[in-house]
Amino acid sequence: QVQLVESGGGLVQAGESLRLSCAPSGRTFSNYAMGWFRQAPGKEREFVAAISGNGVATRYEDSVKGRFTISRDTAKNTAFLQMNSLKPEDTAVYYCAAGGGTYSGTPGAAPFQYNYWGQGTQVTVSS
Repeated sequence: QVQLVESGGGLVQAGESLRLSCAPSGRTFSNYAMGWFRQAPGKEREFVAAISGNGVATRYEDSVKGRFTISRDTAKNTAFLQMNSLKPEDTAVYYCAAGGGTYSGTPGAAPFQYNYWGQGTQVTVSS
C-alpha cells in the first residue's frame, strides 16, 4: 500500500519557521512531481508549491513566493517544504501529494492532477 507520511508541523509564532517533510512508502516517486497543498477550516484545499521529478522545475502560490521553498532529496525519496516568515494566514492542515507531473515538466497545481495524498500535518501560526 502506497502511503505519504508528512511530518514537521506544529505551533509557532508569526515570523518563525517550520520545515515539513514528506516521505513516501511502498513505492518511489522519483520520476514524478510532488506537491504541497493546504486546507484551512471552512476553505477549499489550495495549492502551495510543487516540484518536478528531477527537482529542477518548481512553482509556488503567489502568497508564499519568497517565503516558502520546496525541495526534494531523490536519494531519500523525500520532499520538503521550508516555510519562513510564517503568518497567521498560513495556518492550515498541510498535505503532501505525489504524481502530479512528469520527471522534467512543469509540476501541476491542481489537486486532481495528483494521485497520492498524505494524511496531513497541522501548522498553526499565532499572532
